[in-house]
Amino acid sequence: MVKAVIRAEMLDEVKECLQRLGYSGLTVYEVRGRGRQQGISWSVRGNEFKIDLIPKLMLEVVVDDADVEKVVEELRKSAYTGSVGDGKIFIIPVEEAVRIRTGEKGAEALK
Repeated sequence: MVKAVIRAEMLDEVKECLQRLGYSGLTVYEVRGRGRQQGISWSVRGNEFKIDLIPKLMLEVVVDDADVEKVVEELRKSAYTGSVGDGKIFIIPVEEAVRIRTGEKGAEALK
């Protein structure tokens, strides 16, 4: 399973990337978090405002083991802006996948 925390505005690019790679199924969550940037601060008329948990999206897609490196690299490219807060990608082993409708298992259940 590839899990990625990305900027919300990059979702369309990421979905298109995964579709091109043959993975149209994914799950997306609205999440809040922070990394190195420790949130954002700004000042208005002498008053300082801070948001320490930034809104992000977390997506999950289960991919065939043979495709993991390619999916991660293409996902990284499609979510990249070059700014702090672009996100993170996590790779988690999955024991098995079963398509409920057909009973297909393994790689056949993923695409």
